[in-house]
Amino acid sequence: MDVMNNTQQTALVTGANKGIGFETARQLARQGFTVWLGCRGKGRGEAAVRELAPDGDVRFVRLDVTDDASVRAAAAHIGDTTGALDVLINNAGIVVGDGEGHVSAVRAETIQQIFAVNFYGPLRVTQVFLPLVQKARAGRIVNVSSSMGSLTTITDPSQPWGQMPAFAYSSSKSVLNTLTGWLGNELAGSPIKVNSVCPGYNSTDLNGHQGTQHPSEGAKVVVRAATLPDDGPSGTFFDANGPVGW
Repeated sequence: MDVMNNTQQTALVTGANKGIGFETARQLARQGFTVWLGCRGKGRGEAAVRELAPDGDVRFVRLDVTDDASVRAAAAHIGDTTGALDVLINNAGIVVGDGEGHVSAVRAETIQQIFAVNFYGPLRVTQVFLPLVQKARAGRIVNVSSSMGSLTTITDPSQPWGQMPAFAYSSSKSVLNTLTGWLGNELAGSPIKVNSVCPGYNSTDLNGHQGTQHPSEGAKVVVRAATLPDDGPSGTFFDANGPVGW
């Protein structure tokens, strides 16, 4: 087993070959982490590793969050190489334009497709990788969510998000936040901290690059949750400005 020095912190970022995941990997690598880029495609993953090489120790691992065998294989490979995982970032996510809509119009197939990645993906990855996180001195689990998943926000008449025809996507993030809350309860009393974060409205493929800020800005919020001190919060939901209502 080629296990790294125990002082070397390691992180896994899913969906890391572009956008917020890519910038998160860059920032963590610059802080001295060994960062695993979890990507479905080998070509895109290895290309991202080459681009990030000047920033630090960045490695590719094939990982499809919707496939049990892929997730188990990735965990086995990382476990054999590093022995533990200090940071798990569930970043991979999708939207589906065709079929998405308001509650009265959205197709069940669209909901299933989005939930497969945005909720069942993080659940599957977390369950499989949790033993590695528990081997770290003080593990951190970060679920990349959205203010659109905040019931407080979408039911506030002064906020525009509740009027958007995006029930499937927003509800997938609501359930992801539920995962954060329940897992935070389960891990209470342990050194592991689990939180949801909203990275803001970033210019990524997810929104057709209509976002108003560069993904590196959104990544800062993710990295903040990934590097919380021992007295930091757990089981919470926050963005760049502070707590977000569930």
